[in-house]
Amino acid sequence: MIAIACDHAALKMKKIIVELLEEMGLEYRDFGTYSEESCDYPVFALKAARAVASGECERGILICGTGIGMSLAANKVPGIRCVVCSEPYSAQLSRLHNNSNMLAFGARVIGEGMARMITKVWLETPFEGGRHQRRVDMIAEIEKGSVLE
Repeated sequence: MIAIACDHAALKMKKIIVELLEEMGLEYRDFGTYSEESCDYPVFALKAARAVASGECERGILICGTGIGMSLAANKVPGIRCVVCSEPYSAQLSRLHNNSNMLAFGARVIGEGMARMITKVWLETPFEGGRHQRRVDMIAEIEKGSVLE
């Protein structure tokens, strides 16, 4: 199950990504917003991030004007590794090396075709594990307040 959320600036883009999820045969849960009325993006980022962190959803996609605000809010939730991507290479490497579990991008930054491409690559790319697992584990230790040496 994929969590998806947006703010008012990205409602149209969210609909495009939902269409992609449906084309790919992936189940999703839409955490809002559902209108173009001005809203506060942290509310929707938090709902989706909590669903991913709890395991209710495997991964999540956040869309706002730039992707930055939603990713900042999501990354405050322990266990979330949300990346902002404006091209597919970073999306792919964020999965391979960082095991990112949330993707964010900006509806005012990239076009519909690029958004679909980034999302598809991110969803289809597995985590490589190996030496990268140690580093992902270190990120989790930072969340717990550990000091890394």
